[in-house]
Amino acid sequence: MAAQKDRPSIERRRFAAELRSMREAAGMTIEEARLALDWSSGRLNHIEGGRHSVPDVSALKALLDLYEVKDPARRDALLALRKEARQRPWWYEYEDVLDDGYVGFEARARRITAFHPIVVHGLLQTPAYAAASARASLGRSEEEIERIVEARTERQKLLARPDAPEFRCVLDEAVLLRLSVAPDLARDQLRHLVDVAEGAETVTLQVLPISVGLHGCMHGSTVLLDYEDERDPSLVCLETRDRGTYLDSPAQVADYRLALDDVAADSLSGRASIDLIKSMITDWK
Repeated sequence: MAAQKDRPSIERRRFAAELRSMREAAGMTIEEARLALDWSSGRLNHIEGGRHSVPDVSALKALLDLYEVKDPARRDALLALRKEARQRPWWYEYEDVLDDGYVGFEARARRITAFHPIVVHGLLQTPAYAAASARASLGRSEEEIERIVEARTERQKLLARPDAPEFRCVLDEAVLLRLSVAPDLARDQLRHLVDVAEGAETVTLQVLPISVGLHGCMHGSTVLLDYEDERDPSLVCLETRDRGTYLDSPAQVADYRLALDDVAADSLSGRASIDLIKSMITDWK
């Protein structure tokens, strides 16, 4: 299982980008900079890629001096950003069951756009559904499943924050129909979907009818994360069995944004989706 530290957090990614920008502004290559500081080969590469532990204060000051960053406010801002990059948010306590850094990227997003064709999105799962989903994936002990449920419950607090992100989620109708084999689980999960969709102003839930046929997201589960700070490029997350695949080039992001918009356009409206879910609750009593 890949630990979260394999994937830089938003803060580490931003910090790394700032260091790279300063070096480029100074007109230096990575090799020139690392030779000037007498650093080992690859150290600066790792730091700028966010893959290395955040440099200590003396190392950062050495970089600032080398790049001739003399403005006190600018230096203080970089030192503050370094401090943010070193902080350990709540999800680090669940590194044993969270496969990569996705939760950290999600937690900082201003807008989350998602399509799920197989399972209910993690932000919308009941504890019982989260446990059943983890159990169905195989290879998890009951202790790990309990930890997964705890982490998912903590993660869902994101939607209740005063600064909660805009969250548009499209679920394939098959996700809901698959629940019919477990009526008790189904009723609780469907009621929860209705409660969140009707109670959270920032959440839009849509259902993609099976009758639509082929659609723009036939490739599978897709999440697009957009950020308020222009220093943080949008990120596409594609789900796989063991860890996610991340794409952030502008062309890739634009392509997947188009696919997600296409699926949303083919889906029922938010109101019609809620009505469909309510009808399922009634039918499965």
